[in-house]
Amino acid sequence: MAMSASAPNLNQLLNRLRLRQLALLVSIQDCGTLGAASKQLGMTQPAATKMLAELENTLGHKLFERTGKGLKINEAGRQALLSFKGVRGTLEKLQNELHEMQQGHSGRLSVGSLMAASPTHLTLALVKIQKERPHLSLQVEVGTSEHLMAMLDEGLLDVVIGRVPNFADPYHFRPLAKEPISLVSAISHPLGKSKKLTFERLSQYSWVLPPIGTPMREAIDNEFFIHHTLLPKGLLETSSTMITVHLVSKTHMIAGLPQSVALGFQKHQMLKILAYKLDQSLASYGSVVRADRPLSKQTEHFLNLLHR
Repeated sequence: MAMSASAPNLNQLLNRLRLRQLALLVSIQDCGTLGAASKQLGMTQPAATKMLAELENTLGHKLFERTGKGLKINEAGRQALLSFKGVRGTLEKLQNELHEMQQGHSGRLSVGSLMAASPTHLTLALVKIQKERPHLSLQVEVGTSEHLMAMLDEGLLDVVIGRVPNFADPYHFRPLAKEPISLVSAISHPLGKSKKLTFERLSQYSWVLPPIGTPMREAIDNEFFIHHTLLPKGLLETSSTMITVHLVSKTHMIAGLPQSVALGFQKHQMLKILAYKLDQSLASYGSVVRADRPLSKQTEHFLNLLHR
């Protein structure tokens, strides 16, 4: 609930906010209680209570609902927390960049990428930027879109090559590619030599699938749905591409992988791409940056190379 009719302008907000207050809010959410947060920050609980009240007064909103068990963060608190984590991540990034400058490097760039983009767009852009800026310090994080977007929100990444649920603020999205899905098996799989497969034959084997809610899982679930087929028994779920590859290569299980990733494993004779074309495909992935934060020169240059 709002505490005041009008919000302070940006200059007033910057003059009244203190980094210690931001750290307190993040710590309360991490620790669960005001008492634990105050202990983590090395301050008394009354001092923490006063500081939280000052922060809420500065922002003009209550950030927590007071309950019998303590504090429960509300929508205003969640919005503030997201912004403050971004501030913390930005400060950590500044600290790293200053350290890199001290070591003689010409800046730092942190990139997150889906596995699907790693062998193609990401690798090509990294090769180009290393050639053009050999003293640039690079950090690369590979993971799921959900994990990478959280790191982007916290300021731990400059740019993500991934997917976002929608392209509204606070993100700026530029598409790179739409990724087909390939079904893969072990080289010695009984279906590996078939030149044409029906979905009925595929569904007779156990599958390795990503967790529910991921784009790959939704696409494969839809494939089962349109064929009026239940998911097979013996289903194994994992978000790890490498665990998926190792399981499939040593069993008769089947899995779906982004086509570019599957082609790489087939080239190295680790997996076999099966002769079946899914009707489903993954949504386009592309570069994602925060629309509410200025881009560094390194990030702008990397994006230009990525989309060239």
